[in-house]
Amino acid sequence: MGLGGPWGTDGYGAAEVDEAAAAIDAARAIGITLFDHADIYRGGKAESVFGEVLASTPGLRDAIQLQTKCGIRLNEQGLATHYDLSRHGILERVNGSLHRLRTDYVDILMLHRPDPLMDVREVAAAVGQLIAEGKVRQLGVSNMSGAQIGYLQDRLGVPLVANQLEMSLFRRAWLESTVLVNHDDGLGHSFPHGTLEHCLRDGIELQAYGSLAQGRYSGSPSDTPTAADSATAAMLAALAAEKGTTAEAVLLGWLMKHTARISPVIGTSNPGRIAACGDAAAVAAAMTRAEWYGLWVAARGGDLP
Repeated sequence: MGLGGPWGTDGYGAAEVDEAAAAIDAARAIGITLFDHADIYRGGKAESVFGEVLASTPGLRDAIQLQTKCGIRLNEQGLATHYDLSRHGILERVNGSLHRLRTDYVDILMLHRPDPLMDVREVAAAVGQLIAEGKVRQLGVSNMSGAQIGYLQDRLGVPLVANQLEMSLFRRAWLESTVLVNHDDGLGHSFPHGTLEHCLRDGIELQAYGSLAQGRYSGSPSDTPTAADSATAAMLAALAAEKGTTAEAVLLGWLMKHTARISPVIGTSNPGRIAACGDAAAVAAAMTRAEWYGLWVAARGGDLP
């Protein structure tokens, strides 16, 4: 989402294309092969600069996987934001993404947010057409509950392979809600019960956006850090030093250690921060149960119930 320059209608130039190339190179250097987009990111410029790099780098498209999202409209029809999973909307937006990315297909198309006016028959028709035309290979969703996924899955005729949600050591509703069943504190967490379990049961990959918590614990603290923030940052730094790695790798390893084997989406376009994530899988494998729980307790600012 950070590629392409600022949000807005201004164009982009060689500097933004070079930035995209550097981010792609840094990601590939640590073994990343799946790149996540959305039609709305930077008003389409994130896809466009990525497409410029694809077009100028022979063999790159065959070496990576691309996913993009559709379903959110910004600043259209007199509205700042609205959702559109109509047949026409899906086809229009996917064709636009393919044009900007300069590719014939995306490996995964994700439905970006639930649309209250969605007719699942229209979604099925659009997805079926795109798959038949070779423009989409697999389908996923973003920001959807287990119940919504089940409803779609029963009617689409193709398996849903991924669900992308905001999950991190800071944004923990997905985790807190699993242990606060039958507890008053559970009312403070809106994450829909059963979503993780539904995805685990059906083999749907869980992708975590915001996984680095916007640097809250690893170099970009908030203007008013809480005691829990400071304690968590200190614990991350200590664990990173002990394991000979970075706080970023520990943050991502903590997510990957979860039973759901969560796949972090690294949102930064900074090559240095991307490189800092390289040990995440090794950290996840080596992290002890006590270390995992210790980070959770520190981040929540107190013991578990």
